[in-house]
Amino acid sequence: MKAPAFRYHAPRSIAEAVALMSTLENARVLAGGQSLMPMMNLRVAGPDHLVDLGRIAELNGIAEDEHGLRIGAMTSQRAIEKSLLVATICPLLAEAIAHVGHQQTRNRGTIGGSLCHLDPGAELPVVAAALDIMLTAAGPTGSREIAFRDFPADYLTSSLEPEEILTHIHVPRQPPRSGSAFLEFNRRPADFAILSVATTLTLDEAGRIARVAIAVGGASYRPMRLDAAEAALTGQLPNAEALADAAAIAGTLPCDGDDLYPADYKQDLCAVLVRRTLTIAASRAQENAHV
Repeated sequence: MKAPAFRYHAPRSIAEAVALMSTLENARVLAGGQSLMPMMNLRVAGPDHLVDLGRIAELNGIAEDEHGLRIGAMTSQRAIEKSLLVATICPLLAEAIAHVGHQQTRNRGTIGGSLCHLDPGAELPVVAAALDIMLTAAGPTGSREIAFRDFPADYLTSSLEPEEILTHIHVPRQPPRSGSAFLEFNRRPADFAILSVATTLTLDEAGRIARVAIAVGGASYRPMRLDAAEAALTGQLPNAEALADAAAIAGTLPCDGDDLYPADYKQDLCAVLVRRTLTIAASRAQENAHV
């Protein structure tokens, strides 16, 4: 099938894009198009106007700042995958993005497009939840900051206003003695994940867990932070017993199941992946403590 008829717009600035989104009826932003165009071809989505952000130079690029990384929303997933800056400052993002689709889709797919689409099986929203990233959105009244915890509103729906566009992603720098890990389970490589887990962990000078973040994707319409497991681990030595206890808590996470993957199956999978990511992240944190 082919997409229904629409009008195409190619603004050259953020202000022009916001003006279009504020005045056009039934308009959608076009980022990489790796999700929106198939949805249009299948008549799942039918916007009357497409506002292509691809010609807005200020939405592209990766830069280091005092807090960590500032990534333009239209930066391609492939550019992030190849970036030495990302690999150095945020290895969790570098590790996870290699799981996103195929190289051909990463060539076109953007970080902002993936975060705004909020597919439950997508990798980047899970990483965003684990890293507590901040988002910048531009609208008719100016820019505003949105914590990723507040970004998902419903299934495939963000908290952006209809006239707003995502402009930048802010990734915080991880403290010293930190480690991270990303794992997912899917039927075939490059498929959306049935369940995925992103973990970051920081040790104090005594080798105890000072901070830990565990995010799970695929359990619900939004990535879930395992607050109870994080609280149980904080202040503990990252030994096998402590990690197993946290994994047991993860195994009680309420999950949305279906005929193929029931909720109890996902809960068992969650416990396994959480234990594995914690083990890897703790090992990497211990290695970094001696660098």
